[in-house]
Parts: sequence; structure tokens; C-alpha cells
Amino acid sequence: MPIIYIKDKRRFKLDTLTSSYIIDIFDGGYLLNIYYGKRIDEDRVERRLRMRNASFSPVDPKMGEGEFSPDSAPIEYGSDGAGDFRISALKICGDSGDSVTDIRYRSHKIYSGKPSIPDLPSTYVNSDDEATTLEICAADEIKGVEVTLVYTVFENYGVMTKSVRIKNVSDKCVKIERAMSLCNDFPTMDFDMITLYGRHAMERNVERRSLSHGLQGVSSNKGISSHCQNPFCALVSHGADEDNGEAYGFNLVYSGNFSIMAECDYNDSTRLVMGINPDTFSWNLSPDEVFYTPEAVSVYSYNGIGEMSRTFHRFYNNNLINGKYKRSERPILINSWEAAYFDIDEQKLLDFGRAAKELGIEMLVMDDGWFGHRNDDKSSLGDWFVNENKFKNGLSPFIDKVHDMGLKFGIWFEPEMISPDSDFYRAHPDYCVHASGRTPMIGRNQYVLDVSREDVRDAVWKQMDAVLSQNKIDYLKWDFNRYICDADSATLSKERKEEFYHRFILGTYDLMNRLKTNYPDILFENCSGGGGRFDPAMLCYSPQIWTSDNTDAIDRLKIQFGTSMCYPASSMGAHVSAHPKAPFSTRANVALWGSFGYELDVRKFTEEQKSQVKEQIADYHKYYDLIHYGELYRALSPFDGGDKAAWQFVSEDKSECLLTVVCLKEQSYERFIYKFKGLNAEFNYKDEESGKVYSGEYLTVFGLDLRNEVNHLYGSKKWYLKKM
Repeated sequence: MPIIYIKDKRRFKLDTLTSSYIIDIFDGGYLLNIYYGKRIDEDRVERRLRMRNASFSPVDPKMGEGEFSPDSAPIEYGSDGAGDFRISALKICGDSGDSVTDIRYRSHKIYSGKPSIPDLPSTYVNSDDEATTLEICAADEIKGVEVTLVYTVFENYGVMTKSVRIKNVSDKCVKIERAMSLCNDFPTMDFDMITLYGRHAMERNVERRSLSHGLQGVSSNKGISSHCQNPFCALVSHGADEDNGEAYGFNLVYSGNFSIMAECDYNDSTRLVMGINPDTFSWNLSPDEVFYTPEAVSVYSYNGIGEMSRTFHRFYNNNLINGKYKRSERPILINSWEAAYFDIDEQKLLDFGRAAKELGIEMLVMDDGWFGHRNDDKSSLGDWFVNENKFKNGLSPFIDKVHDMGLKFGIWFEPEMISPDSDFYRAHPDYCVHASGRTPMIGRNQYVLDVSREDVRDAVWKQMDAVLSQNKIDYLKWDFNRYICDADSATLSKERKEEFYHRFILGTYDLMNRLKTNYPDILFENCSGGGGRFDPAMLCYSPQIWTSDNTDAIDRLKIQFGTSMCYPASSMGAHVSAHPKAPFSTRANVALWGSFGYELDVRKFTEEQKSQVKEQIADYHKYYDLIHYGELYRALSPFDGGDKAAWQFVSEDKSECLLTVVCLKEQSYERFIYKFKGLNAEFNYKDEESGKVYSGEYLTVFGLDLRNEVNHLYGSKKWYLKKM
């Protein structure tokens, strides 16, 4: 069994393919995290308790003076104010006004399968035998709250998920001030922390630093997961690289304000907590009401950072992304944005479509500018009806013409936003997010709609549904182009104002679920100024996310390398654009690492470019499964400052391999022997271009001398090897 309860030791043992996780019920009902690391097949693990503690740390008087202190024990779910001074996972204010919180074990159950989380996206099982779940019910008897810790083990992936539900079993309202999804105590601080930082158009750069005493971490208070930080972190052993060392990866399935904090204490131990950002959150819990935290995903690898990433990729492709396009090949699209921006009309888009169809492109996407009286970013968000100056006969005849060409059709929306210059705003000025008595801040000439309100969501959905139900839409791009401030909702009482940010993101999920439920055949791509909401929760609704508004191929190398830390290639929207820095072939080679498309004026292609596009499209179809669902090896990182970047995909059965190399420095003639990764040593592989045959052992041990293959600045090349 992946999860067992050892009664005589009062111990839970949770096993995945690569890891073991052990929880003990200690005296007094304390839950202690005894072990998390490489899988061990026995349960004879000593409790890693520091029974002696710093002299000023209090002890539990029921357990003997000096015998046990919550401040030095590896508490499984640390709470606030009851002797554990480290950063806490739980803080609840009761009717008396104090926030002392102390939960103790009450009961547990183990069962096959995995529960969903009401109103929140989460990972899932395809069948109940794919996972096993442990629920540990603990309680604060004084506060009158039950806290259930929910663990699901996906044994064959090396993955464990965690979430928490909190029930008020008292007859008084309580206030949750902190409710993290994950709390892990480690007996050491000998880790490096890896996080993904950035900004608009340069998202998810890899940052690595050693843990130090005190607090460190990342967070967002922008209303979304944001371009600036991502709800991911990894704790890795010093010196760990792609192929060696320990790596613990953590990812929060949430799209709103989050916090990931590590604290290293006086015992040189580490506590990591992850969940909703408590700085912008509280929740009033009425009697019998239940609050659910978002889900946290944990991955352990003892074969380096690369194996941690590949585990995330396999797991997300199979147990997070869902719907029609989970495995169906997605159409190659041409998006109008970088070709025309707001300057679109029926004739121009039909011309795009004809030119695209001749080259083998499969879908035309009409981006921003089709609705209201939208000619720039100063108006019309919220007016989701066709701009009749641009489409004189309406939307339906135009879309029919696109379909008659043999192309699929896609459309752009920004449902959570409203322009001051819009009919919708003039009719409902109170629908925007604003604080009472204050003039709301404006960003990109737009306000944020208060989708925490059901009436606002209904009004938005009514317009969207009218467009989607009356037209054959194959693809929808959902954008979100500013952060949230002036956080308030007219429908929330004074006591509930700090619930706004979480209620807002629950409202977003409700809208997205309506789209997914009512239009399951639509290919849904999420976007937030590019990658501002690139998180696992969004992948529950949309199988792909626009990775960045920056489509320059060389800049995209860092963006895509960083994104791949935990997100699979199948999730990354990547297009060939008109950015001139890199050759056309390199732009395509980089964009192939994702859900492929074009974002430029195809009418202006030279004959040579047309020929290249046809080859690129053929490559997309040829390598689709290999790239979208294969094993990724980040061979040479652009973050390392070397003269080349290289990445490699290997099919799950090891029968195919695709290596891509990009030159980052002028006239790079340094010796370059590439040793392939992930191949089967006993297979023979044929290099498609040269026709030469090599053993897998030769390719991985000796490698190939590629020094003369990719030498010129921003040049690139692919090598495709197939089992004989």
C-alpha cells in the first residue's frame, strides 16, 4: 500500500515511486513530520526530535518540564501562538479575540482515489487505483475548529499533493487569518532555494541562492500569481545540477496572491510553508461552514533538478491538464496581434487566412480589436459585441468564410476587465473594483471588474455566451492585462473585506468553469500580458498558456528554460514572430518547444520563407508527441553564460530523440562534444540527416563532436535520432 498506518508506532508512512514521507502521532496528539526524502522500504526511522531546546522556548506542561517544546519539534502543520515561534501554517482568531491556535490529532482515514476541492481547481485521478489519500483530522478544542490535512500519494509519479480543510464546529464565528496549503519541516538548512522571478516580457528567470538563517521566500500581492514571481520553488542540495543531487519541488495550484516562505531557525532546521498570501487574506468562518485551501504539489528527486522537472511534466500532462486537448494534437495557428495590432477588419483577416492556409497553417486567431468601438487600448472592454465598422455584416458571416477556407477560428476576450469608455461601464460603474470613497487607480486605460460578485459574473458571461453560442468558435484566448489594487467589493460587509482577493479568484474560476463546461471542444488558451498568470491552476482550465508577450527567440530561451522548471512543453504557447534578432529558422526551432504558431504578417513572406514555413509545419506534426509528451533534458542553459543553449526531448519509450542547439556568441568554434541524455544504451539510433548509426551507449558516453555545426551568432540546428 502506498499509505499505511503502523498502529503500534502511531505512524503514517506515505510512499511514492521515489520518496517516503513519515508522520508520527506524538504524545498529546502532536503531529510530527519525521521524514521526507528518498524512498525507504522500512519504517524504522528515529524521531528527529530536538527534545532539548533554546532556554527561552516554552514547553508543554502536560509532557514534563524540558521534555518537549513545540518550538524545536518538527510540527507537521505549525500553528500560531502555542509555543512554536517559527512561521506558522495556521492562525485562527476565535470569539474571545485571541489568535492562539493549537491543533491535535483526532482521527484519520485512508482510501483509494482522490477527492476534488469544492470551487478550486486541483489535480485528479483517471481511476481510483492511480492514487491513495490520507485524511488526518486534527482539532483545536478551545477554538472549536476541525482541521483536516489531506495527502494524496501518486505512487508511480513520485508525487504527493496536500490541501487542508477547516471546519467551524463551534456555535460562534471564527476568523481564519492564515491557512497555508503546505508545511514541511526539514532537519537541515543545507539547501539552495530555486525560484522563478521576472517582469512583463521577461518572466520566470531562474534564481538560486543558499538558505540562510531567518525568513526568505517569494510572494505575490498583485491579485494574480504575476509576472514577478511564480508559485513554485525548489529546495535542492548544494551542488545539485540537472542530473545529480536531491531536489524537492513545490508548486501551488492557485492563481491569486500567494506566499512561499522558508525559515531557518536556531537549530539549523528549515520550515517551508506555501499557500494563500496571509498579508492580503482573512476569512470569516460561520458555524458549520468549511474553508478549503488550494492544493500544493510536492515532487522529490534524488537524480537532480532535471528529473524533478520531468516528474512535474509527466504528472501535469496526465493528472492536471484535461479535456479534449489533453492528448489531441492542437492546430497550428496564426494570431493577428503582432501582424496588425488593433488595425483589423474582415478583409484584412480573410487575406491573412488565405495566405496562411496556403502554407499549411490550420487556424486563424482574431486578437484584440474586434468588439465595441475598439481601435486602441482606451475603450470598449466589457462591450463584447462586434465592431460593425470593421465587420459590416457581423461576426457570423465572417467566421463562416474563415471556416469555408478550411481554417479553424479563434477569438480574444478579456472578461475580467472594463474600460471607462464603454457602454458596460456607463451602465454599471459600480461593477469595477474600487474602494468606497476613493477614485480607483487605472492601468492600461482599464479597470478590473469585480468578479467576486455573482451578478457581475453573470453579466459578463451573458455577453460571452451570446458570442460563443451564435458562432462556431474553435479557440479562445483569455487575457488579463493589469494587476489589482483598490481591493474592495460593494457586496462584502466590513468584516469580510479581506476576503476579497480570494473571492475574486474564485469568481475567475467560476467563469472559466462555465466556459469549459458549456464549450468543451474549444481550445482555451490563458494569457495575462503573456505569462502573468502562468500557474498550475490555470492549466486545469486551459491546456496551454501564452508564455510571454516577448516573442524574440533569444529572449524566449531563458523564458522557456525557466518555465520548464515545473511546467511541461505542452503548456507553453510559443510563436514564430517578426522579431529580427534571430534567423527565421532559429525562431521556429525555439517556438517548436511548445504549442506552436505564428504571430506575423504571412502576406509579406518571401518565397524562401514560405518554403521554410512548410518545412516547419511538417516538423511540428512530425515531432508533436515527442515534444509535447516526451522527456525534456535541459542540456546547456542560457542562464549559465555559455556560448550555446541546448535542449533535448526523448520519447517515453526511448525510441526517438530531438536535440536543438542555439549559438549565443559570434563565431563560436570552441570544441563542442555533446553527450546525449536519456537514451537506451542498448538501442541503435540513426541520425536522420547524416544516415549514420550509433549505439545509445556511444551517444551517451562518447557523444558527437558538433563543433562545426552551429557557429554563427543566433544560428541553430536540430538533430533527430530514431531507433533502428
